[in-house]
Amino acid sequence: MTDTVIPAQAGIQGKTIVIRGRKVVPGVAEGEALVTNEPISGWGGVDPRNGTVVEVRHELRGQSFAGKVLVFPGAKGSSGWSAQFHLARVMGTAPAAWLFNQMTAKVALGTVVSHAPAMTDFDVDPLTVIRTGDWVRVDADAGIVTITRK
Repeated sequence: MTDTVIPAQAGIQGKTIVIRGRKVVPGVAEGEALVTNEPISGWGGVDPRNGTVVEVRHELRGQSFAGKVLVFPGAKGSSGWSAQFHLARVMGTAPAAWLFNQMTAKVALGTVVSHAPAMTDFDVDPLTVIRTGDWVRVDADAGIVTITRK
């Protein structure tokens, strides 16, 4: 069975959407999407021991990003971001891949130390087309994100 590639704006269940972006960290990974419209704080905002968001007022509080494709606008907070996500990788609780809009030194270093594919600078904002639970394949090497609606 071949999925139909549809325009990102259409958003039809079970169909495939393709967007393009720029590689930050090379590699290919896929998994269930976890999407937030809020920036993520590394230091004090995540628990790398179990891969969950712990920031008190964050919309994802209590949800696990472990093994998922994390879709978010960007990083906030201190430079402790990279230490938290390095520890998450060591603990086996890091995201499978990263898709984000705002490139900063924090998010760049955090994604690099996680050793997971990461992309930014998309032709279509991933926050407008990817929903939590969608299946997402990130091919950072080719600059392609393939989204299959749940």
